[in-house]
Amino acid sequence: MHEHYRGAVVREAHGPLSFEDIPLRDLTGDEALIRVTACGLCHSDVHFMHGTSGTDFPYLVGHEVAGVVEALGPDATGVAPGESVVVAPMVACRDCKHCRSGRPEACASKLPRRPEVTLGDGAAATPVLGVGGLAERVIVPARQAIAIDPRVPPPIAALLGCGVPSGFGAAVNTAETGPVDDVVVIGCGGVGIAAIAGAAYARARRIIAIDTNPGKLAVAERFGATHLIDASQEGPGDRVRGLTDGLGADVVLDAVGGPATFATADGLRAPGSRLVIVGAPEQGDVAEVPLRRLFLTGGSIRVSIWGDCVAARDLPLLANLYLEGRLPLDEYVSGTFELADAQKGYDRLLAGEALRSVVVP
Repeated sequence: MHEHYRGAVVREAHGPLSFEDIPLRDLTGDEALIRVTACGLCHSDVHFMHGTSGTDFPYLVGHEVAGVVEALGPDATGVAPGESVVVAPMVACRDCKHCRSGRPEACASKLPRRPEVTLGDGAAATPVLGVGGLAERVIVPARQAIAIDPRVPPPIAALLGCGVPSGFGAAVNTAETGPVDDVVVIGCGGVGIAAIAGAAYARARRIIAIDTNPGKLAVAERFGATHLIDASQEGPGDRVRGLTDGLGADVVLDAVGGPATFATADGLRAPGSRLVIVGAPEQGDVAEVPLRRLFLTGGSIRVSIWGDCVAARDLPLLANLYLEGRLPLDEYVSGTFELADAQKGYDRLLAGEALRSVVVP
């Protein structure tokens, strides 16, 4: 077994990514050691790197991980050495009242808290979202390692860890989109594009994509959007009402997050509709909701965390949709980088030049 592995660490807010040798400890309990074959670069990482999602520095970055199981702890079950897996950042605990009643998506403990990782200098690092997988190796509970078809290439498999299930599941699981629904997706980044794909999978009647970047709208069309609105050129309200018989959308998915897009989303929905918050707001964000109008129009405001996915059910489904040619994730990967060049990938993401960059260690 390797004594050290390389991992991406950020030691202070807005500090540089450093690639450090991390001691590899022995496995205990139900843990699995995974050799990382690909790790996607996600905006959620950047929020931690900048200190806007937490301040438990240093952070071990990365959470969209595909890999191969190398070894198992004495109590690990469900996967075997040599299997291709995706690391699910959220898995139901199986023991709370929601899990026992058949509602694993409501599990309050579905974001496992991985122990701190001891760095080479003895500092205790916090793994981002309990994964910390922008590295050559990662140790997680075995139930987070979801076996998928090995024919899925690692850069594609990594996407199934966060961005794709978050968006796809928001449309399919959280919003419960159906064939009669007119759907609006605000923000056509990695999560928004996947939400469009989810709405298309659910056979939504109309799928209206909104973004300020024409290049992202072109990708949205390839993933199933039926109508495109360039918000840098026009306000979306009149167009959406014109496309929906004057009523507004039945499902509005805010894949950006924050007060501005929440207000836009709230203004685009029809009576009885579902507004789904998918993109993460920042700490301190507050939105005002006119309660009388909310009461009179009905419907619901829902929050989608990781697409309300059930890992063992939804990740193999997404892998199979890709293999069947029904989910064009090859277009999702904007570029691949070596581990030492990960910062370049994050820079492209922040510049709006990449849907998703993937590191292949």
